[in-house]
Amino acid sequence: METRPDPKAPASDVTYGSYLKLDELLACQAPMSGVHDEMLFVVIHQASELWMKLCLHELEAARTAIIEDRLGTAFKMMSRVARIQTQLIQSWEVLATITPADYSAMRAGLGSSSGFQSHQYRALEFMLGNKSAAMVELHVATPGVHALLADALVRPSLYDEALRLLARRGFAIPDDRLDRDFSQPYKASPEVETAWREVYRNPETWWDLYELAEKLVDLEYHFQLWRFGHLKTIERIIGFKRGTGGTAGVPYLARVIDQIFFPELLTVRLAL
Repeated sequence: METRPDPKAPASDVTYGSYLKLDELLACQAPMSGVHDEMLFVVIHQASELWMKLCLHELEAARTAIIEDRLGTAFKMMSRVARIQTQLIQSWEVLATITPADYSAMRAGLGSSSGFQSHQYRALEFMLGNKSAAMVELHVATPGVHALLADALVRPSLYDEALRLLARRGFAIPDDRLDRDFSQPYKASPEVETAWREVYRNPETWWDLYELAEKLVDLEYHFQLWRFGHLKTIERIIGFKRGTGGTAGVPYLARVIDQIFFPELLTVRLAL
């Protein structure tokens, strides 16, 4: 259970360390191999999980703001996430300083663990629309995580709510895009592209929707850069070996780069 500072405690009792729970936080790094570079490996991944926690916090609020037609609020949160994604992208530059020999020396200590198992990463993908029931079942042995992902799987994504907003503004969005099985990946629609084309051709009339579209494109752009950075870092450190936990490694990462979250926001550019 998450604990927070007691709001009734005297201000004089709250210190930098107690507010941030630094004793607990700094005790979380426990390298297992004795290899010097494992500390870097642990810190990068733990920091990434904290950044992803913040991304989910912001995007949950942004989705609610879109539902309530408070787009200015949503834009603030989406812009913040894009800046957080920049931090995540830059982290690959630091991780890439691990050499193949360093990684090989500590790899056995990682056991079957793999970034593929990160439930927060999976929740982020679900938020952006890349749904997969199979990825939920990977966490069946962890009931709390499984329930969290099962709920995220069936909820409308950020893009689903953007399309519902377009419909509320009078655009002809097909019913099968507004009320569907949201556990399934989104499929592109010519009618949705037509709606976005109207927005892009008349930004003065639909400025907030135009800005919403560009905020979504910005999120996808940075997410793809993050994926590409992951690919190139793994390629640099282990080449084409299989990843930990039995994952395919570089070939798998190369495939997911081709996944698109908001297809009409890319294809509409061909029609302008």
